[in-house]
Amino acid sequence: MLTLCAVQHTEGEYLGLMEDHFESRAIRFLYTRPFVAGGSIPADVHGFDGLVLLGAGPRGVVSGEILPSLNAELRLTDAFLQAGLPVIGVGVGSLILAIAAGGGAQAYPLRFSIGEARRSAVDALAGHLPERFPYAMYMRDRVQLPADARVLAIDESDAPMIFQVRDNCLGFSAHPGIKSGMIEDLVMEFDEVPENIPRTLAQMAAQQRAIADALSEIMVGVVKITSLMR
Repeated sequence: MLTLCAVQHTEGEYLGLMEDHFESRAIRFLYTRPFVAGGSIPADVHGFDGLVLLGAGPRGVVSGEILPSLNAELRLTDAFLQAGLPVIGVGVGSLILAIAAGGGAQAYPLRFSIGEARRSAVDALAGHLPERFPYAMYMRDRVQLPADARVLAIDESDAPMIFQVRDNCLGFSAHPGIKSGMIEDLVMEFDEVPENIPRTLAQMAAQQRAIADALSEIMVGVVKITSLMR
């Protein structure tokens, strides 16, 4: 059984709907929670076959409240990249992946947006990325892609929604397995929240089933690209 290190930054954000897809493929995930008393970031890749860097609510990497564990996570991400092991970045986690792979991030306000992304490469995620799919994004800052990154999907303004670096690492601006309850928890957990939360939550509730349906095919591609089933 393969084991993922899943770095969780808040009580509210976790793997969400992705958990069932990993479990159904006998892929184990162990959460590490640096934000709790006694929590820490692993020093190296020992004992893990891949890394998942989750979102951080209103925290950023270049603006706002900076993620406290950022430097340790950059070192850990670099260790996974150097070892050739897969990294999946979600939200602020995608920014950490980009920075560790030679890219960067630019300041951008916290936002909670609902929309439809579109595939930018027909063979994206080994051909398993839907041509169009809904997204719900809750994050601060924006990605500056590494020179060798490949954009797999874009949003309505042509900003990257999914990108690939190396052969086996993926960055998702929007959490592909997000649940409405995760956003509700973030609103209760932090003082800083985006505008129009009630309206956007209602829009997300209307898209929840479609997000879950799209994830089924997306996860087939994620597992193939990351080689997490061997």
